[in-house]
Amino acid sequence: MKVIGIDEAGRGPVIGPLVVCGVSIEEERLEKLEKLQLKDSKRLTPGRRKVMARRINKIAECHTVHIQAGDIDNLRAKNINLNEIEKIAIKKVIALSNPGLAYIDCLDVKPQRFCEEMENFREGLKVIAEHKAEDKYPIVAAASIVAKVERDTEIEKIRKEYRDVGSGYPSDPKTIEFLKRFSYENLPHFVRKSWATVKKNQK
Repeated sequence: MKVIGIDEAGRGPVIGPLVVCGVSIEEERLEKLEKLQLKDSKRLTPGRRKVMARRINKIAECHTVHIQAGDIDNLRAKNINLNEIEKIAIKKVIALSNPGLAYIDCLDVKPQRFCEEMENFREGLKVIAEHKAEDKYPIVAAASIVAKVERDTEIEKIRKEYRDVGSGYPSDPKTIEFLKRFSYENLPHFVRKSWATVKKNQK
Protein backbone atom coordinates (compact mmCIF):
# COMPACT_ATOMS: atom_id res chain seq x y z
CA MET A 1 0.00 0.00 0.00
CA LYS A 2 1.17 3.50 -0.82
CA VAL A 3 1.44 5.93 2.10
CA ILE A 4 1.55 9.72 1.76
CA GLY A 5 2.46 12.57 4.08
CA ILE A 6 1.10 16.04 3.28
CA ASP A 7 2.12 19.47 4.55
CA GLU A 8 2.35 23.05 3.31
CA ALA A 9 4.60 26.09 3.27
CA GLY A 10 3.49 29.67 2.87
CA ARG A 11 0.04 30.03 4.41
CA GLY A 12 0.78 33.30 6.21
CA PRO A 13 3.10 35.35 3.97
CA VAL A 14 1.86 38.25 1.89
CA ILE A 15 4.38 37.41 -0.86
CA GLY A 16 4.71 34.28 -2.98
CA PRO A 17 2.76 31.05 -3.46
CA LEU A 18 1.19 28.63 -1.04
CA VAL A 19 2.97 25.33 -1.67
CA VAL A 20 1.39 22.01 -0.67
CA CYS A 21 3.53 18.88 -0.94
CA GLY A 22 2.75 15.20 -0.77
CA VAL A 23 5.57 12.71 -0.19
CA SER A 24 4.49 9.16 -0.99
CA ILE A 25 6.19 5.81 -0.63
CA GLU A 26 5.24 2.14 -0.46
CA GLU A 27 4.54 1.14 3.14
CA GLU A 28 7.28 -1.49 3.23
CA ARG A 29 9.86 1.21 2.29
CA LEU A 30 8.79 3.70 4.99
CA GLU A 31 11.75 2.68 7.13
CA LYS A 32 14.13 4.21 4.56
CA LEU A 33 12.46 7.56 5.05
CA GLU A 34 12.46 7.20 8.84
CA LYS A 35 16.22 6.57 8.82
CA LEU A 36 16.76 10.14 7.60
CA GLN A 37 15.68 11.34 11.09
CA LEU A 38 13.58 14.10 9.60
CA LYS A 39 12.46 17.20 11.50
CA ASP A 40 9.90 19.89 10.78
CA SER A 41 11.32 22.22 8.12
CA LYS A 42 11.17 25.23 10.49
CA ARG A 43 13.80 23.56 12.69
CA LEU A 44 16.34 23.20 9.86
CA THR A 45 18.61 25.72 8.18
CA PRO A 46 17.89 26.49 4.48
CA GLY A 47 21.04 24.59 3.46
CA ARG A 48 20.09 21.55 5.50
CA ARG A 49 16.58 21.60 4.07
CA LYS A 50 17.98 21.44 0.52
CA VAL A 51 20.18 18.47 1.39
CA MET A 52 17.30 16.62 3.02
CA ALA A 53 14.92 17.43 0.15
CA ARG A 54 17.36 15.84 -2.32
CA ARG A 55 17.55 12.70 -0.17
CA ILE A 56 13.76 12.54 0.17
CA ASN A 57 13.35 12.83 -3.61
CA LYS A 58 15.70 9.86 -4.12
CA ILE A 59 13.66 7.64 -1.79
CA ALA A 60 10.07 8.75 -2.38
CA GLU A 61 7.72 10.35 -4.90
CA CYS A 62 7.15 14.05 -4.30
CA HIS A 63 4.16 15.91 -5.73
CA THR A 64 3.72 19.63 -5.15
CA VAL A 65 0.93 22.05 -5.96
CA HIS A 66 1.67 25.78 -6.06
CA ILE A 67 -1.24 28.17 -5.55
CA GLN A 68 0.00 31.54 -6.78
CA ALA A 69 -0.80 34.87 -5.12
CA GLY A 70 -3.25 35.87 -7.86
CA ASP A 71 -5.13 32.58 -7.56
CA ILE A 72 -5.37 33.01 -3.79
CA ASP A 73 -6.78 36.53 -4.29
CA ASN A 74 -9.29 35.34 -6.89
CA LEU A 75 -10.53 32.51 -4.68
CA ARG A 76 -10.80 34.78 -1.63
CA ALA A 77 -12.83 37.21 -3.73
CA LYS A 78 -15.32 34.34 -4.13
CA ASN A 79 -15.46 33.97 -0.31
CA ILE A 80 -13.28 30.85 -0.35
CA ASN A 81 -11.12 31.03 2.77
CA LEU A 82 -7.51 29.93 3.12
CA ASN A 83 -8.40 26.57 4.67
CA GLU A 84 -10.63 25.75 1.70
CA ILE A 85 -7.94 26.94 -0.71
CA GLU A 86 -5.42 24.63 0.94
CA LYS A 87 -7.89 21.74 0.75
CA ILE A 88 -8.08 22.21 -3.03
CA ALA A 89 -4.31 21.72 -3.21
CA ILE A 90 -4.35 18.75 -0.81
CA LYS A 91 -6.97 17.01 -2.95
CA LYS A 92 -4.87 17.60 -6.07
CA VAL A 93 -1.83 16.06 -4.35
CA ILE A 94 -3.89 13.02 -3.27
CA ALA A 95 -5.23 12.61 -6.81
CA LEU A 96 -1.69 12.71 -8.22
CA SER A 97 -0.37 10.13 -5.72
CA ASN A 98 -3.36 7.77 -5.31
CA PRO A 99 -2.38 6.58 -1.80
CA GLY A 100 -4.18 4.12 0.48
CA LEU A 101 -3.17 5.93 3.67
CA ALA A 102 -2.57 9.66 4.17
CA TYR A 103 -0.98 11.45 7.11
CA ILE A 104 -1.86 15.14 6.91
CA ASP A 105 -0.91 18.16 8.99
CA CYS A 106 -4.44 19.15 10.00
CA LEU A 107 -5.69 22.63 9.11
CA ASP A 108 -9.15 22.20 10.65
CA VAL A 109 -9.82 22.86 14.35
CA LYS A 110 -11.71 19.54 14.27
CA PRO A 111 -9.35 16.84 12.93
CA GLN A 112 -12.11 14.21 12.72
CA ARG A 113 -14.23 16.44 10.47
CA PHE A 114 -11.22 17.01 8.22
CA CYS A 115 -10.45 13.27 8.06
CA GLU A 116 -14.01 12.47 7.02
CA GLU A 117 -13.98 15.14 4.30
CA MET A 118 -10.75 13.80 2.81
CA GLU A 119 -11.87 10.16 3.03
CA ASN A 120 -15.14 11.05 1.31
CA PHE A 121 -13.15 12.72 -1.47
CA ARG A 122 -11.29 9.52 -2.37
CA GLU A 123 -12.76 6.04 -2.06
CA GLY A 124 -10.56 3.57 -0.19
CA LEU A 125 -8.43 6.27 1.43
CA LYS A 126 -7.70 6.17 5.17
CA VAL A 127 -6.71 9.57 6.62
CA ILE A 128 -4.87 10.38 9.84
CA ALA A 129 -4.86 14.15 10.38
CA GLU A 130 -3.33 15.82 13.41
CA HIS A 131 -2.12 19.26 14.39
CA LYS A 132 1.71 19.43 14.33
CA ALA A 133 1.75 16.10 12.47
CA GLU A 134 5.24 16.94 11.15
CA ASP A 135 6.59 16.48 14.70
CA LYS A 136 5.10 13.00 15.01
CA TYR A 137 5.24 11.44 11.55
CA PRO A 138 8.51 11.47 9.54
CA ILE A 139 6.59 11.29 6.25
CA VAL A 140 4.80 14.57 7.10
CA ALA A 141 8.12 16.13 8.13
CA ALA A 142 9.43 15.09 4.69
CA ALA A 143 6.51 16.88 3.00
CA SER A 144 7.14 19.94 5.19
CA ILE A 145 10.79 20.06 4.05
CA VAL A 146 10.10 19.65 0.32
CA ALA A 147 7.28 22.23 0.42
CA LYS A 148 9.54 24.75 2.17
CA VAL A 149 12.42 24.20 -0.26
CA GLU A 150 10.11 24.71 -3.25
CA ARG A 151 8.65 27.89 -1.74
CA ASP A 152 12.14 29.19 -0.86
CA THR A 153 13.15 28.63 -4.50
CA GLU A 154 10.19 30.75 -5.65
CA ILE A 155 11.12 33.52 -3.20
CA GLU A 156 14.74 33.45 -4.42
CA LYS A 157 13.49 34.07 -7.98
CA ILE A 158 11.56 37.09 -6.69
CA ARG A 159 14.64 38.37 -4.84
CA LYS A 160 16.76 38.18 -7.99
CA GLU A 161 14.44 40.65 -9.67
CA TYR A 162 13.28 42.82 -6.77
CA ARG A 163 16.18 42.43 -4.32
CA ASP A 164 15.20 42.95 -0.71
CA VAL A 165 11.59 41.90 -0.21
CA GLY A 166 12.23 40.63 3.31
CA SER A 167 10.85 37.30 4.46
CA GLY A 168 7.42 37.94 2.92
CA TYR A 169 5.69 37.78 6.29
CA PRO A 170 3.40 40.65 7.39
CA SER A 171 5.43 41.04 10.62
CA ASP A 172 8.66 41.78 8.70
CA PRO A 173 9.46 45.54 8.47
CA LYS A 174 11.48 44.94 5.26
CA THR A 175 8.46 43.33 3.61
CA ILE A 176 6.26 46.26 4.69
CA GLU A 177 8.80 48.73 3.24
CA PHE A 178 8.79 46.78 0.00
CA LEU A 179 4.99 46.92 -0.26
CA LYS A 180 5.01 50.68 0.36
CA ARG A 181 7.04 51.20 -2.80
CA PHE A 182 4.00 50.41 -4.96
CA SER A 183 0.50 51.71 -5.47
CA TYR A 184 -2.18 49.02 -5.12
CA GLU A 185 -2.68 48.90 -8.90
CA ASN A 186 1.04 48.41 -9.55
CA LEU A 187 1.79 45.72 -7.02
CA PRO A 188 3.85 42.83 -8.48
CA HIS A 189 1.98 39.66 -9.45
CA PHE A 190 3.45 37.69 -6.53
CA VAL A 191 1.86 39.91 -3.84
CA ARG A 192 -1.36 38.68 -2.21
CA LYS A 193 -3.43 41.82 -2.68
CA SER A 194 -6.30 40.46 -0.58
CA TRP A 195 -4.13 40.43 2.58
CA ALA A 196 -5.05 43.11 5.15
CA THR A 197 -1.34 43.99 5.36
CA VAL A 198 -1.41 45.23 1.76
CA LYS A 199 -4.47 47.40 2.24
CA LYS A 200 -2.94 48.99 5.34
CA ASN A 201 0.33 49.91 3.66
CA GLN A 202 -0.63 51.28 0.26
CA LYS A 203 -0.08 54.81 -0.95
